[in-house]
Amino acid sequence: MKCVSLFLAAALSLPLIAAESKDGWISLFDGKSLEGWKANEKPETFSVNDGEIVVKGDRSHLFYVGSVNNHDFKNFEFKADIMTKPSANSGVYFHTEFQPSGWPAKGYEVQVNNTHADPKKTAGLYAVKDNLVAPAKDNEWFTMEIKVEGKHVVTKVNGKVISDYTEEENVKRKDMPGRVIDHGTFALQGHDPGSEIHYKNIFVKPLP
Repeated sequence: MKCVSLFLAAALSLPLIAAESKDGWISLFDGKSLEGWKANEKPETFSVNDGEIVVKGDRSHLFYVGSVNNHDFKNFEFKADIMTKPSANSGVYFHTEFQPSGWPAKGYEVQVNNTHADPKKTAGLYAVKDNLVAPAKDNEWFTMEIKVEGKHVVTKVNGKVISDYTEEENVKRKDMPGRVIDHGTFALQGHDPGSEIHYKNIFVKPLP
């Protein structure tokens, strides 16, 4: 009976997987390993447990270096389920590239922070268009989405628009010259040893 139940559970999950593929969504995380991802500085900050990427430890960044779109995205939709623990800080970078150490110099950071002391909260475009009100709670899963088309960036949490921003032409950022719309990969941020964040169901849909 147990084998039959397992078979039925697996069968019931197939339409969802097929629907995701049919709609153009592609998984970036297999739920079992960090295959296709590469950490800098402190790889031990990232681990996989129960189908989740657990981020906890010293500063480090986990870059997607896998085969999907040759890990190079310009226009896209991205979504991930995220859970923050109290006082946790993290972020999702896009249009970035692997670097061996330091905060990523290239690309935008979409903040992940609901109760950390930093006033910049989840789904804001860090230091570009910040969000100062947490849109989610600690210890609860929420879905964060990022959509980039041309110079237009929209972020959402659980379907609600948090940031809607269009980058001006030839923008110059004195302190962060690489924080511009371009192309590149994604990265998950490990911010500090006191921060614990969980990620799962990480998908991308490349757009024309």
